[in-house]
Amino acid sequence: MKDLFDVSGKVAVVTGGSRGIGEMIAEGYVANGVKTYISSRKAAACDATAERLSSLGECISIPADLSTLDGIQSLADDISSRESRLDILVNNAGATWGAPIEDFPEAAWDKVMDINVKGPFFLTQALLPLLEASGSHDDPARIINVGSVDGLNINRMPTFAYGPSKAAIHHLTRTLASHLAARNITANAIAPGPFPSKMMEHTLKTMGEQIRQGVPLKRVGEPADMAGTAIYLASKAGAYLSGVVIPVDGGVIACAGTF
Repeated sequence: MKDLFDVSGKVAVVTGGSRGIGEMIAEGYVANGVKTYISSRKAAACDATAERLSSLGECISIPADLSTLDGIQSLADDISSRESRLDILVNNAGATWGAPIEDFPEAAWDKVMDINVKGPFFLTQALLPLLEASGSHDDPARIINVGSVDGLNINRMPTFAYGPSKAAIHHLTRTLASHLAARNITANAIAPGPFPSKMMEHTLKTMGEQIRQGVPLKRVGEPADMAGTAIYLASKAGAYLSGVVIPVDGGVIACAGTF
């Protein structure tokens, strides 16, 4: 029982790992002995984060543009050239867009859907052989998709593609869990509430106190909250969990309408 949350010696890929929630997850893995590959579109930022996290353990930067199939395949090929197995795939790279409904552009809709839904599916597809090589009956390989409470609840901001894209990644998670169980691969999703991230930076700056008061626990999330959930899902403690969406939100979803 004492080793339930031990993830040391595993190999992980964390997309969107250079900042925000991806960086929180990557830092938790690296600090706990996981060989962690991080990817993001901006090479300089990806390299800088990997360099910082390498003071804690093993972290490797592989920049890639996951909004395109070429970028997805490039990342998968690079990982495959370095590793014979992959224990953990965290599909975290994401995008949002805000505009009034009358002006919301098709290009923005496509960008959000491509990065938030299409990208995770096709990266999972490309890395499936490595995930299968890792998974066993007692210790499956893990797919962890990062969704959002906006996929479980209604966000009143004019980010019309974001919530639907996150609802889609939650349902894709359940679909993958069903199809991949026989291959010893689990799929679960984390649905973050408010966390300090690039995506939330402006909102927290302008509405921070209002947001905190709207959270039953009266605070925004901290890096340890996100890292702890990701470690749980990747460890022996989470080996029997699949097809689940876990809100990490200070009680926002569970307590909706009760405050």
